[in-house]
Amino acid sequence: MKKFLLYFFAFVLICFLMPAFLTKRDKQVIAKDTKESDTMQQQTSQVNENEEYKKYGTIKLLHKKTGEVEEVKLDEYLYHVVSAEMPADFELEALKAQAVVARTYTIYKVLNKKHENADICDDSTCCQAWVSKEDRLARWEEDKKESNWLKIEQCVNETKGKIITYQNEPINAFFHANSGGTTELPVNVWGGSNFPYLQVVETAGEEGYTQYASEIELSNEELIAKLKEKYEDIQINFASQEDIKILEYTDSNRVKTIKFGNHNLSGVEARSLFGLRSTNFEIIKESDKIKFTVKGYGHGVGMSQTGADNMAKQGNNYEQIIHHFYVGVEIKEINSL
Repeated sequence: MKKFLLYFFAFVLICFLMPAFLTKRDKQVIAKDTKESDTMQQQTSQVNENEEYKKYGTIKLLHKKTGEVEEVKLDEYLYHVVSAEMPADFELEALKAQAVVARTYTIYKVLNKKHENADICDDSTCCQAWVSKEDRLARWEEDKKESNWLKIEQCVNETKGKIITYQNEPINAFFHANSGGTTELPVNVWGGSNFPYLQVVETAGEEGYTQYASEIELSNEELIAKLKEKYEDIQINFASQEDIKILEYTDSNRVKTIKFGNHNLSGVEARSLFGLRSTNFEIIKESDKIKFTVKGYGHGVGMSQTGADNMAKQGNNYEQIIHHFYVGVEIKEINSL
């Protein structure tokens, strides 16, 4: 009987207690290995961050409304820029392209300072748009807040350190909302000389976006009043077909010169005076009013954001998008400059 009990206890020990002990030990080993792996990944991440941003890890951001200059990490700053500049529901590859463009534009501004005590400001009319996370989240639908912000972070993080260069220098990476089918040369917008990487390129699929088409309608009196803001001696014979006439177009089919009575205006000037979305417009004259039919949104130079989104929908990645809009460029790591 004693021998039987001895065998029985040995059987229980082998079948039940030993596996439980080994399972517990395996869990402890796995937990230890996981902890060590996480620590190594964290250390690697820190090393990579230091390697990628030896020189441009932080920037000085001027908040125009308050005059405050804030020192922020580059990619943290870019979360706020990308979320302000491009809709979060655009394709991920388009958002990645925007992240690289925004990072490049930032570094270009750092190297070509415009502000005395800061590298860049948060005013889109001067530098790049920037919005706080709180304000950005407040404008999104409740069920999209978290996913949208994570998507913005992803597009910045997955392009970390990437910038666009021409002859090993960061480019002046202009971008706009919608090109109306064709991008524009910078000389036709701001004068001066052109950048070799900013050429006229065609952009397909933009007509499906709300930014593509718009109209502005002005009575003859409203038209005269707006022109008098700059030209007090303006005189227009609305009965004459020759007194309101587009005289010249740019290579991208935008208005270069337009005649209003006794004054000739540039297309850029007309866009500003009449509040048009772009210089890609035509004029329809009626007896008592003028209608501007407009294609596109923005100055038209560099990357079209809706064009980038459409390219992404067609299967192009962010590098292909960038090479389409910026001619002869390379995508490099910041530290390779």
